Amino acid sequence: MGIAERVTSGDIRAVARLIRDIDDKVPGAREVLKDLYPSTGRAYVVGITGAPGVGKSTLVDQMVTHLRKAGKTVGVLAVDPTSPFSGGAILGDRVRMQRHSMDEGVFIRSMATRGYFGGLTQSTRSAIDVLDAMGKDYVIVETVGVGQDEVDIVQSAHTTIIMLIPGMGDDIQALKAGILEVGDIFVINKADREGADRTVSDIRLMIEMDEKRYRNGWKPPILTAQAVSDIGIEEILDEIEKHHKYLTSSPRRQSRVMYEKARNDLVEMIKDRIVHEVLEDIIHSGEFEEVLQLIVERKIDPYTACDTIVSTRLRSGSK
Repeated sequence: MGIAERVTSGDIRAVARLIRDIDDKVPGAREVLKDLYPSTGRAYVVGITGAPGVGKSTLVDQMVTHLRKAGKTVGVLAVDPTSPFSGGAILGDRVRMQRHSMDEGVFIRSMATRGYFGGLTQSTRSAIDVLDAMGKDYVIVETVGVGQDEVDIVQSAHTTIIMLIPGMGDDIQALKAGILEVGDIFVINKADREGADRTVSDIRLMIEMDEKRYRNGWKPPILTAQAVSDIGIEEILDEIEKHHKYLTSSPRRQSRVMYEKARNDLVEMIKDRIVHEVLEDIIHSGEFEEVLQLIVERKIDPYTACDTIVSTRLRSGSK
């Protein structure tokens, strides 16, 4: 069988190798993704984001356990910081989910951010499609946790969970920079800590202040949990299912969600392709090295050099 057929048949080795090739930008991986696309669109994608230390990995681990008990297959993509030496993901979350390593119904993979601060790289988006085509019922994407900047997950997930904990200023961070806009469910983890009630009240207040947004739509629930003790996990999964039903209850709403997802995916794919190909072409051109040497010799400033290279490239590309 070809790689695409092996992936759709659930071959774990083929899936692992393909995701590695995607992350390493091996040219042949793109052709396999084209073959896999007709087999996508069935998995339900859940994104989990929040500041570092809120317990995202622990929550994912517990969610996987409950979903497997319910007979669901699960794929997990844990986005981790990138090693400045190897380029790979460091502190991989697979280490924290060892108990699922022998379960054939679970596939866990760490993905590197590659220095991308929006939360998701194109490689991660493509890996979601691979696990979807593999036949997973749920794909859970745990983002790296960079705070307010990390809102890209909403473009790829059907349900986005924002995690917070009492204290550490997380309640203040949650109220900033549009983070309310990306949250479908809010989870206050480590709710046995002092200040949990205040955090819940603060989030509820912000949602109520923006009541017009939710008047005829989904109003994000605010849940408390203690993931390490497996408390509140069932309630979170119930709310995920309620949100799923909300999205699919109206054909018009479902169509809009599919349209927006397809549009966002295509825009990001185009941006990634343009940046990769144009930048590679510029870097390997003789002009780049010449200008770089002039900067080193301080005969030209990098701003002028950038403007010159980009404007020249745009003029040549428009002809």
